[in-house]
Amino acid sequence: MKKITIISSGLIAAACLFGSCKKTFLNETVYPYYAPATLKDSLGFEASINGLYNHMSTFFSYSDQQGWPSVWHAGTDIAWVPPTQKQGIEVPYYDYTQLISTDGAASYTWGWSYRMINNCNVIINNIESGGITGISAAGQNAFNAEAKFFRAYAYNTLATLFGKVPLVTKPVTGPKTDYTRASLDSVNNLIASDLLFAATNLPDIDNVKSNSKGKMYGRANKAMAQQLLAEAYLRMGKYDLAEQQTQAIINSGKFSLISARYGVKASQPGDPFSDMFVYGNERRGQGNREAIWVLEQENPSTVTGGITNNPQQRRNWGAAYYQITGMTICDSLGGRGIARMRLTDWVVYNLYETNDMRNSNYNLRRKFYYNTVGQANYGQQVPYTGADTVFKIAPHTTKWYQFDPNDVFGFAMIKDFILMRLGETYLLQAEAQFRQGKLAEAAASINVIRARANATPITSAQVTLDFILDERARELLAEENRRMTLMRTGTLVDRTTRLNTNTINPVVGLSSKNLLLPIPKSEIDLNKDAVLEQNTGY
Repeated sequence: MKKITIISSGLIAAACLFGSCKKTFLNETVYPYYAPATLKDSLGFEASINGLYNHMSTFFSYSDQQGWPSVWHAGTDIAWVPPTQKQGIEVPYYDYTQLISTDGAASYTWGWSYRMINNCNVIINNIESGGITGISAAGQNAFNAEAKFFRAYAYNTLATLFGKVPLVTKPVTGPKTDYTRASLDSVNNLIASDLLFAATNLPDIDNVKSNSKGKMYGRANKAMAQQLLAEAYLRMGKYDLAEQQTQAIINSGKFSLISARYGVKASQPGDPFSDMFVYGNERRGQGNREAIWVLEQENPSTVTGGITNNPQQRRNWGAAYYQITGMTICDSLGGRGIARMRLTDWVVYNLYETNDMRNSNYNLRRKFYYNTVGQANYGQQVPYTGADTVFKIAPHTTKWYQFDPNDVFGFAMIKDFILMRLGETYLLQAEAQFRQGKLAEAAASINVIRARANATPITSAQVTLDFILDERARELLAEENRRMTLMRTGTLVDRTTRLNTNTINPVVGLSSKNLLLPIPKSEIDLNKDAVLEQNTGY
């Protein structure tokens, strides 16, 4: 893992904001340690916590490799990569013969996770070492809870993707080259302990800090910890405990499924499901009572540091319709896409019932119409004929639509990330109930979200893990990390082999070893004083 602690940008900014910022501030001082200085006051802790959110966003906004979003969806049951649109980092995730220990995506994920863990450990260690004055016990617990939530998030990511990993619970203060992989039970115990503490000490969503206008920030709340804990318990096989967490969220009365039109485009054609993903509707303060965790992004032209790189979700998921003569980049088509991913035929043609709201043309676009004013074909449907229709007018989800008239080219995407919502809570609950043999209860949980979507209710006899994963695809398409879901449930190989049958850039080389990613070779090589074991098959 990385040998240098990354100090959050929030801490660096705080040094200037709250210090004198004299010219002596520019003098270079070389420190003989890796961890930042002791945190002493609420301003220091607040800046450090802000740094965790900053770092969190870099996982979703990473664009140094533009195919990053495709890593987590292509080469699974839901998506494939048009040959002309591949970028590079995603290639080993459908051509699994190329997924080796020097893989760039696995390495970035490992490094990102341990940078998050070390930054969390700095905060946790400072609080739990004692001696802090000027912050109440409740205030210290709140800071500690946020840090433990993010530490658990990073470790749950690592455990899902890599299995056993080194367990680091103190800040790295010097070179260390003797890491070993801890047992999965040890890692799981830390995740559960951190999230139980977070769920106890984080505020409920109505009491999360607000800005001067009273709108909710995307800061951690109790339900976020409960939802992550439910998912982690499912991975651990603790199904009854997972159900307890989902029930706590559902029964809290703090959240409700969106079942009526709302928000900035409520008077325009659409439906309640599509309203959730409209720019300006995603946050709780904007009317989204379903949202549990929204990672908020801002337009960098108006808010300095509003995004932390250039998120590529819209470009990866959206069609490259602008390359067709007679088509103009516009808001109603979601801005400029380049179709680095194409939905599988299973998703486009077989996944949804016709009347399922999630299958409406407001949520899955299948038809395009010439829209360049003055052209003879204006308003006519673009035919699915000729070359390159696989990416120029590819059927696609509209969830990542976002158009900025000041940036028509749209390299970046200025849109919030809905990371947790109540629709998924019901599906996690159904999975926990199914695993316990509570089929009637699982069917009832699934039918709550199917009712919102106007889909036919199911019976207990229809509940299987496959059906639950199908329903997750219907409900959470392009939201959940599909690869992690299939790895967590051990279904990646079976479902991809059965359902991703595309013959253009097909999935090849997928085997059971790919239920875990390779431990980065660079980490193994640097770890010269102990053996950091590689996962089987790599």
